[in-house]
Amino acid sequence: MADSPAIAPELVTALVPSLSRSLAEQFNVFRVMRHGTHEKQLSNVFAWLLDAQGTHELGDVPQRLFLDLVNSAIPVGRRLPSAGYEVAQEVVAPGHEGKLDPASADISDIVLSSTDAAVVVENFGTSDGHGHDYRRYLALGTSGGRDAIVVLLCERHVPHLQRDGWENAVVITYAGFLKALRTHVTADRKWRRQHPDQHVFLRQLFEHFVEGPAAMNTDDTLAFLTAMCKTGESARYGQRPRDRVTEEFGELIAAQARRQLEESRALLASVKRGLRDYANSTLVGQVNELISAGPVEKVVTRFVGQWEWCVELQRSEGHRTVFLEFGPTAVVQQGRAPQKLDDPDYSQIFVALESTPEGGVSHLMPTDVHLADVLTGLASDDVRLRDAVLDIVSDMHIA
Repeated sequence: MADSPAIAPELVTALVPSLSRSLAEQFNVFRVMRHGTHEKQLSNVFAWLLDAQGTHELGDVPQRLFLDLVNSAIPVGRRLPSAGYEVAQEVVAPGHEGKLDPASADISDIVLSSTDAAVVVENFGTSDGHGHDYRRYLALGTSGGRDAIVVLLCERHVPHLQRDGWENAVVITYAGFLKALRTHVTADRKWRRQHPDQHVFLRQLFEHFVEGPAAMNTDDTLAFLTAMCKTGESARYGQRPRDRVTEEFGELIAAQARRQLEESRALLASVKRGLRDYANSTLVGQVNELISAGPVEKVVTRFVGQWEWCVELQRSEGHRTVFLEFGPTAVVQQGRAPQKLDDPDYSQIFVALESTPEGGVSHLMPTDVHLADVLTGLASDDVRLRDAVLDIVSDMHIA
């Protein structure tokens, strides 16, 4: 088949509502419990699976499948026995004797060990030693003269992150291991019948880390189809072979989505810089010329994460801070404000007033200044932000 053409950039934007609704509506116990957001949580799950005596009642099958993946990635002469390992967690590597610092120690998340062999596992979101010493992990495995392999167990394999010895580690992704386990469980009808609770748990695990979002509902599927037709992508429905077309389309969508997310994050950063510079050069003077009390003394951009897209106008002592907010931060504040806006336009800058010195906002209002205005540059005689700031600090909003 000929190379698949690049997708239209507007397609990703058109598909975001239906795709996001599908993900939001899907139940999964791992999402409900927010399990898997920390490596220790997932290490507990994988250690349970790799334990031949685990209550999963699969015996040493998960252990054998894991070792099959390890052995397939190393030369024949270095391959390890496929079973017979005891499982331990949080094992300190040699070299910390007498000076153990829990914050910086090289502690293996999972160790599979037998008399003759060991597999030392570092579990992390990406294939990254994240500051740990590969040599110590290997020394832990080879203690007592054993053959040993160091494994990076991760959600995403990112080869360029493997440095300082970690390029020698075997990388096994969650999906790779769980796909092999899913194949076995799917074929073992007797086990599924005798162990319904374990089966339900594993199905949730497979769905979360292997299968991804569930199918969209009919309305979202129709929206998807309509977007494909409107953006000139409908020809893909007639291409063959279907599996390859689907895979290539998914890769193109992912690439375009990554690009749009990166570019939109860069745009947010540009707006923040522009808004900060405008506040320092123009807005503070405009406000302080007319404000009756509590002049602005400092412009600050200190926040990160969901609060990052914000410029603070810190006022004199005893007067509440004013926030210029936009994008994701404005979305968060809309959810927290006592009086929510009807159908807010997130292409605008919003102004918010600190509720108490401890945090929160008492009011959120639009300014009619759009992100595009900030990017192109606000004129020195533009008073829209000034008026919004003066309005929000007036007595009518400080009750």
